[in-house]
Amino acid sequence: MEKLTNQEEGIMLHIWQLKECIVKDIVNIMEEPRPPYTTVASVVRNLEKKGYLNAKRYANVYVYSPKIKEDDYKKAFMSGVVKSYFENSYKELVSFFAKEQKISTEELEDIIKMIEKQK
Repeated sequence: MEKLTNQEEGIMLHIWQLKECIVKDIVNIMEEPRPPYTTVASVVRNLEKKGYLNAKRYANVYVYSPKIKEDDYKKAFMSGVVKSYFENSYKELVSFFAKEQKISTEELEDIIKMIEKQK
């Protein structure tokens, strides 16, 4: 699975939220200042070419839906980050955020509880 650019990822997040949409739907839910319609349409076409979207044509309008599930993309992306930056260790990832004070003690305790529930 190919890593998306920040712009592509942002638009995919909207498409995952909408589930099925036309380009205008995506533009309408984007934050101000919204990019031009043509820019969003171009990114959507690229996402389709990369295999992230299904496209159905109804008259002169394309309706898009995700071909890749959001969770599948997250898993693949996070696995790549952990492998590339944290020596393939999730422990190193959590340790990094703890050292950088980006995760609280309470959040760490919640993570431990979640892990223990799954045992």
